[in-house]
Amino acid sequence: MERLDKVLSNLGYGTRKEVKALAKDGAIEVDGSIIKDSGMKIDPNICKIRVSGELVNYRKYIYLMMNKPDGVVSATFDNYDETVIDLLEPEHQVFNPFPIGRLDKDTVGLLLLTNDGELNHRLISPKWHVDKVYYAEIDKVVDEKDIEAFEKGITLDDGYKCMPAKLEILQADSDGSKVKVTIQEGKFHQVKRMFQSRDKSVVYLKRIKFGPLDLDTNLIEGGYRELSEKEVEILKKI
Repeated sequence: MERLDKVLSNLGYGTRKEVKALAKDGAIEVDGSIIKDSGMKIDPNICKIRVSGELVNYRKYIYLMMNKPDGVVSATFDNYDETVIDLLEPEHQVFNPFPIGRLDKDTVGLLLLTNDGELNHRLISPKWHVDKVYYAEIDKVVDEKDIEAFEKGITLDDGYKCMPAKLEILQADSDGSKVKVTIQEGKFHQVKRMFQSRDKSVVYLKRIKFGPLDLDTNLIEGGYRELSEKEVEILKKI
């Protein structure tokens, strides 16, 4: 059971004070009855709520897939840079979602956002072995020795030894290489630092898969959409 004003406020119908005013004006109905007391407790999963005649679509959690653009930070707030939350419409911002893990400011691609803390923990914790797949362009030739080093576990510049990772060479010549990297961790600048340990630099990085979900190719950079019920179910089965 939750307070009616809290439910409506969380869904973007105004502050609790504004919801109280709506109730006093007779604009709120619960199960067909006009409710003047905005502090009454209800079960939002069962009760039918209407505000000014409009049926309220209640949901506690929200799940989004974004194609993160370059130059935007994976944070809920930043004093200097635009954040992924700034890219959301107000109807989604009211749920106070946060990024699952993070992508570097100059890294693009698949980013999941939610306000479901339990799912967030399961997806970012290394113990659940959730694959994160990246497409990367490297400034030098990547070879079999690099593949072997990734399989054994790269040691980063701070002495941390990464979990074994999969490196797949898509193209390699004198101009550089195009590769796919699969990791199960999310250390700061991890993919870039892994290649730095091999005396190579990442010039472009894009996450193309998170767990069982591929980046929706219909999403332009900066675009996003809600996950389908099936996609959410798949994530929760991890």
